[in-house]
Amino acid sequence: MAVSEKRINAVRKFNRFYTKHVGALNEGLLNSRFSLTEMRVLYELYSGDNLTAGDLVKSLSLDPAYLSRILKKFKSEGLLKTAKSARDGRQRVLIFTEEGRRDFTPFIKASQDEVAAILTLLSDAEQIRLIEAMNLISSTLAPAEEITDPVIIRSHRPGDIGWVIHRHGALYAQEYGFDSSFEALVAKVGEDFLTNYDPEFEHCWIAERNDVILGSVSLVKKDLSTAQLRLLYVEPTARGLGVGRKLVDECIRFARRKNYVKVTLWTNSTLYAAIHLYEEAGFKLIDEEPHHSFGQDLVGQTWDLIL
Repeated sequence: MAVSEKRINAVRKFNRFYTKHVGALNEGLLNSRFSLTEMRVLYELYSGDNLTAGDLVKSLSLDPAYLSRILKKFKSEGLLKTAKSARDGRQRVLIFTEEGRRDFTPFIKASQDEVAAILTLLSDAEQIRLIEAMNLISSTLAPAEEITDPVIIRSHRPGDIGWVIHRHGALYAQEYGFDSSFEALVAKVGEDFLTNYDPEFEHCWIAERNDVILGSVSLVKKDLSTAQLRLLYVEPTARGLGVGRKLVDECIRFARRKNYVKVTLWTNSTLYAAIHLYEEAGFKLIDEEPHHSFGQDLVGQTWDLIL
């Protein structure tokens, strides 16, 4: 796909800003004698275990000859040594010497202090927005298997329902062409949940990673024996991570603990990914009916799960 010059220039502009902001162009990173690449190599060795030169080439995408020169320098300075690998006697692993670990350890604290100094200039909301943007860049550009930070599921907190309404409105407009009446419906559902919330029999779950919301779902009491699943959504950057499945499973476990007989939900036939999750969880299609809503001709569906 062709890329416009305007977009190319925007990426280059960001690269120039960020490298200047973090001091990547300075001769010595963190006021050290090490370059950015050298510091990255040292950090990988510091945080890793029994790494080989081949491991570093792969994880850092470095030219083998360039890495070899860096490692030779570190060895000559007494920072590193090699030893036979316990896993494969044919390989040599790289190990910090006592002097090397002693010299490098202060830079870990210096790096943390440098980031803290940047973040303290921002409000809590600005910090979260910054981390969200960083995670978006990482998750968009990096292969999914390289993202190892855990996804956690927590209860909703003040402000979460407003965020859920916002993201529903934005995502469904972008992906399905729904008009503002859909956001109004979601806002009404959110308002009803907050106004009539019964924590004994109802709950809302938020999926997040590194304080960034990835998705949500709620379960409300329809009657004494029936719970209704509502407001399921997963951020595009989190799809494929099992977030939706985890959220649906939380609903079902909660419903069983509260002795509901059935969980029901209403959706539209075009929401294929969500419907696939419901089918996997054991929901059965009970009824469907055409309707015109949110500026679209749709087919509404009712799905039930007998517990």
